[in-house]
Amino acid sequence: MKHIHYSWFILVITFCSIIVAGIVMSSSGVFIEPFENEFGWDRSVIALAFAISMFLYGVSGPFMAALLNIIGLKKMMIISMTTLLTGIILTFIMNQSWQMIIIWGFIIGLGSSLFLTVLSPYVANHWFEKRRGLAVGILTASTATGQLILLPVLAAIIENYSWRPALGLIMILSFIMLIITLLFMKNTPKDVGILPYGLEQEIQGSNESQKENPITIAFKGLFQAVKVKEFWLLSGSYFICGLSTNGLIGTHFVSYCMSFGLPLVTAASFLSFMGIFDLLGTTLSGWLSDRFDNRWLLFWYYSLRGASLVLLPYALIEGSMTMLIIFTVFYGLDWIATVPPTISISRRIFGINKSGIVYGWINASHQAGSAVAAYGGGLIYRFFNSYTWAFFLAGTFCILASLFVIIIKKQYSSQLTKEGIMNKQQCIEN
Repeated sequence: MKHIHYSWFILVITFCSIIVAGIVMSSSGVFIEPFENEFGWDRSVIALAFAISMFLYGVSGPFMAALLNIIGLKKMMIISMTTLLTGIILTFIMNQSWQMIIIWGFIIGLGSSLFLTVLSPYVANHWFEKRRGLAVGILTASTATGQLILLPVLAAIIENYSWRPALGLIMILSFIMLIITLLFMKNTPKDVGILPYGLEQEIQGSNESQKENPITIAFKGLFQAVKVKEFWLLSGSYFICGLSTNGLIGTHFVSYCMSFGLPLVTAASFLSFMGIFDLLGTTLSGWLSDRFDNRWLLFWYYSLRGASLVLLPYALIEGSMTMLIIFTVFYGLDWIATVPPTISISRRIFGINKSGIVYGWINASHQAGSAVAAYGGGLIYRFFNSYTWAFFLAGTFCILASLFVIIIKKQYSSQLTKEGIMNKQQCIEN
């Protein structure tokens, strides 16, 4: 049997960890009505807790990237999973809306931040020299895998019992991943006496750790990035990406379907069905990002997503299962397919050492968009008793995002570009 490089074991552990964190955030859609019915809280208040969580885990991303460079991959994963597990346990004893805002908005938001922001590019950059795009695609798709496997199960448990056993399942999975991380996770390839996958000779100085204050590191990366036009274009498109995915579909899709008479399990199954195609689409996107112009990949991803979001209200109003299935397929293929090309472009602009923190800030804008859609969708439902306008607006914004990415300079999405702006500036200075 051919020896399997340990980088692939690290990929599997990271993949499963992201699944657990991802299903916590994805499950918000199936918990809205149970929380509303049991506690009598207004839907906009529940949506606010989820919105704070999305915003906080996004804003925390750059600081998580800085901390990774200081205290290491394994310790960061243990701390984050422990925080996430703590938030899940505290959910069982909450009985006030302000408690939910603290638990889901802050504790779970911080606990999921590492896994859902900078962990994928960090592992890909430090454990893989070859197949980086594919590695990012696989890790990014892991959120869809958890959604695919667990959302219908959670919905069925909630419908037949209550939300507590459903959350108990997530708690058990979180604990299992904490133990696996403690036993098998490693900080760097050096810890197991190997080089990153595909690297034949060590590059001197490539693995130097940073010992500065993480806040200083994070803001230094931001101050360098804001001087580059492409940072704003990627951040703007990613804001719209978050608005049209986690914030809107992830939080309100199930409730939107239920408002047209679809049962909870059926609505959650459609969301799970998206996960099948998201798994395929995001993995394929990682493969494509190693081979094609990343600007055009992003252009088509955003354009097709916008068209599918405009289609959804018509599908539900007409009661057409065929149109709903078409939406599910197209949207699923596209859901987070934007991540590998965005990471690829940022890596080529800012270089490997800087790209983790810079991508953390870009991802912060993604989660700001998610928060706007999560809370904004709740407000739109409150005033109009429907989510239709929220989906029309999101579809329109996606077209704007497609224009943002296509005006990025071509050399920054080219496979031939090996060094980023930061590296070029350093060469000029030297």
